[in-house]
Amino acid sequence: MKTWWVGKAFLFIGLAALAVVVFGGVVMFLWNATVPDLFHGPAITFGQSVALLLLAHILLRGWTPWRYGHGWRRERWRRHFEQRLSTMTPEEREKFSARWHRGCGPEHDAKVTP
Repeated sequence: MKTWWVGKAFLFIGLAALAVVVFGGVVMFLWNATVPDLFHGPAITFGQSVALLLLAHILLRGWTPWRYGHGWRRERWRRHFEQRLSTMTPEEREKFSARWHRGCGPEHDAKVTP
C-alpha cells in the first residue's frame, strides 16, 4: 500500500503554513516600518498583512497559480519526454512503462533492478 503520500501531504501543509507565517511577518514588518512614517498611514496586524498578500496575488497573478507560464512549461516537458522515449529501444521503453505503472517514489526506486 502506498502511504508515502500522507507524509508528503503533511510536509506540504507544514511548509505552506511556514511560508504564510514568514511572508506575512515580513510584509507586516516592512509595512509597519515604512508606511506609518512616510505616509502617516495605519500600522497593520499579522492577519491584515496575510490578507494584503492574498489581495496582491489575486490582483497581479489572477486566480490561477500558473497563469503566465503553465502552457509553455507543459509543452516543453512533453517535447522533452517524447524525445527521450523516441531514443529508447523497445525493450527500454517496455521496462520504463512497467516502472511507470508500478509507481514513483524512493521506495520503488530501490526495488527496481538495473
